[in-house]
Amino acid sequence: MSDEPKVGPNRGNAGKGRPKGSLNKTTQLAKDAIAEAFNRLGGADRLVEWAQEDPDNEKVFYTSLLPKLIPVQTELSGANGGPLTFQEVRRTIVDPKRDT
Repeated sequence: MSDEPKVGPNRGNAGKGRPKGSLNKTTQLAKDAIAEAFNRLGGADRLVEWAQEDPDNEKVFYTSLLPKLIPVQTELSGANGGPLTFQEVRRTIVDPKRDT
């Protein structure tokens, strides 16, 4: 199959569909429902109360809930903000039964 983009009347389904990054209706409805339930259950104040009720709840908050809200660092850097450095590692398999 050719890697060239299709052009003209025989371009198939290219370009059809939702724009990149757009949410489908089901995902947006689910997020809206969860946000509404959160607010009706007491919102942030109730979440704090829940976390303080039991040390296990606080652990769940810090290990399961909070990490989902923190953006993932997409750029890695080396020492002092410089570029990453790599060290090549080579392994040689030696057969102990073989005479060298």
